[in-house]
Amino acid sequence: MKKAILAVVALFVLFLAGLYAVVLYNGPRMTVQPHIRAFQAILPPLPAGVATVEPPDRLPEAGQAARDVSPLESSSTNRERGRIYYHYYCVFCHGEQGAGDGPVGQSYQPVPADLHSARIGRYGDGQLLRAMLTGIGHEPVLERVVPPGHRWYLVQYVRWLGSGKTGS
Repeated sequence: MKKAILAVVALFVLFLAGLYAVVLYNGPRMTVQPHIRAFQAILPPLPAGVATVEPPDRLPEAGQAARDVSPLESSSTNRERGRIYYHYYCVFCHGEQGAGDGPVGQSYQPVPADLHSARIGRYGDGQLLRAMLTGIGHEPVLERVVPPGHRWYLVQYVRWLGSGKTGS
């Protein structure tokens, strides 16, 4: 009886070894893997009913930015919207009061700008908008992240933060 069990186990082990060998030598090959670079890919046609996304509004050039003025009136309602957007996009780097001491911003070199500085205060509205969206460090992504409808509210709130006023 023991010889029969030993023979069955031996045959089973030989069967598994044979199956492993067959799969190993005749199985799928990983020698040729497709490597498609994004710029070389031919995109499939868009499905019916799909609309393409327009790129964000481009910022004015540096010369024109100096002449641009915020189209928003200075009001507590607009400032409150700006504060909300500031907390969406800016507070993590510039901090609650705009001193450049936000928790994420401290890991950047150079650290984010202090929005109370005289340099920021001398900017016109258009220059401030351009600096906010195309500044140094991590900021250039904001041109793609901050929707055009939120931008002037942010300018107004940053201008108010830099003025040092408290309250609304």
